[in-house]
Amino acid sequence: MPLADAFLEARGESGGILGSKIHKDVLVTGEYEVGEQPNTKTNLKITDSSGHILYSKEDASKGKFAFTTEDYDMFEVCFESKFPMGTGRVPDQLVNLDMKHGVEAKNYEEIAKVEKLKPLEVELRRLEDLSESIVNDFAYMKKREEEMRDTNESTNMRVLYFSIFSMCCLIGLATWQVFYLRRFFKAKKLIE
Repeated sequence: MPLADAFLEARGESGGILGSKIHKDVLVTGEYEVGEQPNTKTNLKITDSSGHILYSKEDASKGKFAFTTEDYDMFEVCFESKFPMGTGRVPDQLVNLDMKHGVEAKNYEEIAKVEKLKPLEVELRRLEDLSESIVNDFAYMKKREEEMRDTNESTNMRVLYFSIFSMCCLIGLATWQVFYLRRFFKAKKLIE
């Protein structure tokens, strides 16, 4: 899901955090603009779920960033406001973030200039990339469906084996109980 034109309010020292899950080997680009606040510094940090820093900038007010993902992972974009100590509460800041990934992130105008492509060729290239992205998404979904089906079948087999084991234990216990009670009653001479 692209985070196009997201407005984020960085509240105090806690800042503002946006997250998105992105597939492996996908280009991610973004532009940001932080609202002006006197005596306030805003730091930008982009991390993956393992804590690796993909992009970091101190005193970020306006700029661009880009990175390529190495794995299917959750990525967080965090804006943190800093205010000089002892001056009171950190004021809220408005952050404009335009983040794109995949086909949306590619600059086809630059590709057209470099490769000297006609507008129709550029559109065909964009559609080819889009269809490749869709095919990759379907392949990923199929792989996930197979993994989930395998997990489901494995769980079903475990439940079946556990049920059979439980039934065998109950039948064994009931048989033992009948023989034990028969011996007990014979020993007490209540039955012959």
